[in-house]
Amino acid sequence: MIQGRSIRLFLVDGTPNGLLSAEIMNWTGHVLTGPRSKLIELVQRPECGRTGIYFLVGPDPENSLRPLVYIGESDDVGTRLKQHNRPEDKGGKDFWEKVCLVTSKDQNLTKAHVKYLESLLIQSAGKIGRCRLINNTAHDYINLPEPDRADMAFFTEQIRTVLPVLGLDFLRDVAMPSTVKKESEVSVEPSPDFSMKVPKHGIKARAQEIDDEFYVLEGSLARGEWAGIDGGYQVLFQQLCDDGVLADSGNNLRRFTTDYAFSSPSAAAAVVAGRAANGRKDWKAEGSGLTYGEWQDQRVSEAAEATPE
Repeated sequence: MIQGRSIRLFLVDGTPNGLLSAEIMNWTGHVLTGPRSKLIELVQRPECGRTGIYFLVGPDPENSLRPLVYIGESDDVGTRLKQHNRPEDKGGKDFWEKVCLVTSKDQNLTKAHVKYLESLLIQSAGKIGRCRLINNTAHDYINLPEPDRADMAFFTEQIRTVLPVLGLDFLRDVAMPSTVKKESEVSVEPSPDFSMKVPKHGIKARAQEIDDEFYVLEGSLARGEWAGIDGGYQVLFQQLCDDGVLADSGNNLRRFTTDYAFSSPSAAAAVVAGRAANGRKDWKAEGSGLTYGEWQDQRVSEAAEATPE
């Protein structure tokens, strides 16, 4: 059974776009994040003088779907962030627009701990694939006692829990439908399989909703070229073609080379059809024939009826 978690958020300067701190009950870690424009205030915080892990995040000019991320560690995070704020020709980094640092409230994180954490997090981010890492190297630090490695594994899981709450998704697991073996591996029960057809163009695609993401399944067919008006999901369609997610399958069709998560059924339907589409109507549950919208409405009605007065 999935258990709820309590995360305490604090707006440091009282504004939603300023510095934000986050803590999880019974976790010694402390997270502080904010835009680069608030770096002056951030480096004056006591957390910045501690040993910790930090993330620099910015847009990728070559890929609008994923951010650029740099993962680093330091025994004086504030000093390191000042170095990264320099122009690139002076050893800094220009790409980042947001920073997030993770330290320990009890100050028991050592240099060895954060080096090990850095290694774990770089490996996780690379495997998950929600960002493009710009770290030059990913050292494999293994010279840490077994109890400390266990502690750092737990620390890593807490980081991966809290960062998505702060809008940083690059460490969030991708629960691919093809790899989900049982209900306990996801926070909610997967949806039934949905299918979408455009007979005129020989298009047939299958999809499933897992953990609030709508996955078009590997092997599904999509239109060979974007045929709708410019803008909208055209950029997404082209990016998936460039990334190899949509491969040329001949006959003016493209094939999904992997399960791919979309933000909504309509985004998925638009990419499949190669034009604007209403995913709530176009996707239909296999077996029942209900549209996605009807299926969702049915679930809400059933839940409301089951709720005691």
